[in-house]
Amino acid sequence: MGADPQSGGMSRAVAVENAEGRSPFVFVCDHASNFFPPPYDQSLAITEADKSAHIAWDPGALGVAKGLSQSLDAPLVYTTVSRLIIDCNREESREDLIPCLSETTEIAGNRDLPASEKAFRVDLVHRPFHEAIDKLLNQRKEEGLPTAVVSIHSFTPVYKGRSRPWEIGLISDTDRRLADPVLAALISRGDLSVGDNEPYAPSDGVYYTIRRHGEDRGLPCLMIEIRNDELKSAAEEERWSGMLGPMLEKAAQVVMRDVQGEADA
Repeated sequence: MGADPQSGGMSRAVAVENAEGRSPFVFVCDHASNFFPPPYDQSLAITEADKSAHIAWDPGALGVAKGLSQSLDAPLVYTTVSRLIIDCNREESREDLIPCLSETTEIAGNRDLPASEKAFRVDLVHRPFHEAIDKLLNQRKEEGLPTAVVSIHSFTPVYKGRSRPWEIGLISDTDRRLADPVLAALISRGDLSVGDNEPYAPSDGVYYTIRRHGEDRGLPCLMIEIRNDELKSAAEEERWSGMLGPMLEKAAQVVMRDVQGEADA
């Protein structure tokens, strides 16, 4: 269905890379792919243009995530099928778990699905994705490895007619341990418009993966959104991963030192 994962036994709709990475970071990419395996390449009743558009995936996000995984020696978990089949960054109970409308595009093939088809898609992608993350985080906990969870996304320059001026946005909820130092580092460059809970906020219902695997576990966590016109080539993806890597590393050094100090107290 997609690229075989490198962590045995997981669904082929999910991939795990560098599972043994020693970095404190675990990267996740919910919307990494616009692949439509049969029968979904036909049954969703969307155009070829729709399949390559942002409604189907987060263009450039996986390239940035892979760059960070490689440069920081960090594990990476990502999906290998389109979010129009099922959105892994939504609770299983959400109406838009399997979207019938994405921005202004109707996804006719997702309407009036029987319960059996919904359950099939959950078992195909959604649960294996989150189980892969859980497995990785549990292993790291058993090994006593300090861990922070970061998800990588991209967003459109214009959404429903509204222009989005930020090249990058950091999304966080109650845990600001990574958001605040990375935000400060990005702003200090002086050449970026940086969003703080822009273009989305947790209240928009886009925070499920980070809440479940980060905040609910008490782990430092952050959701990063990069505007997708900044990610049109491999070189641009590399530029962003190269920029973010040192910022994340520096933030983690402080955060993990504080976490260790609390544990020793």
